[in-house]
Amino acid sequence: MAEMKSMFREVLPKQGQLSVEDITTMVLCKPKLLPLKSLTLEKLEKMQQAAQNTIRQQEMAEKEQPQINH
Repeated sequence: MAEMKSMFREVLPKQGQLSVEDITTMVLCKPKLLPLKSLTLEKLEKMQQAAQNTIRQQEMAEKEQPQINH
């Protein structure tokens, strides 16, 4: 292949120190606490609990109705 000419000309210092920092290191981040239950699961559980409560109330109302009629 033909050698491509770079758009930038390489410049090296004639005096001083040349340092290269190309070492990758691990960066530690603050740990993130994850909820044990997702918000969606919590909403579904609340909806299910509310549905069970309404069913219980309806059953209690049905049990009380025949007792009142007698």
